[in-house]
Amino acid sequence: MKVQQISIFIENIPGRLAEVTTVLGKSGVNIRALSLADTTDFGVLRLIVDKIDLAKKVLAEHEFTVTKTDVVAVEVPDRPLGLAEILNQLDIAQITVEYLYAFVERRGENAVIIFRFDNADDAIKVLQDNGIRILSGENVYNV
Repeated sequence: MKVQQISIFIENIPGRLAEVTTVLGKSGVNIRALSLADTTDFGVLRLIVDKIDLAKKVLAEHEFTVTKTDVVAVEVPDRPLGLAEILNQLDIAQITVEYLYAFVERRGENAVIIFRFDNADDAIKVLQDNGIRILSGENVYNV
């Protein structure tokens, strides 16, 4: 159960992030989760949105470089060691976490974290084998 994320490469200049969010908002695209990593000259904005194809289309029309990537949405117990226990299971299976970021909403007693793995299929199997709930794209896009 993978979730699609879009990544937008943006110049690190005033107003560029506002432009991305305005383009999406005016097109009726709702941002569900986000992460921004930057360098001196540019940033990579990663988004989970409710309308992926529309988001990609309107951003490309506004000359943004956009890609789609598969990520995994994981329910993580919202308590001390909740994330550590999951990361330890992945470590035992020698699965690398390339990056992660938190979702904007909780699911009951759990937080939701978006993970990018070096091998998503193996990671999903390890997590499910250890009783960790993976959310479907539909669950994530429509929260």
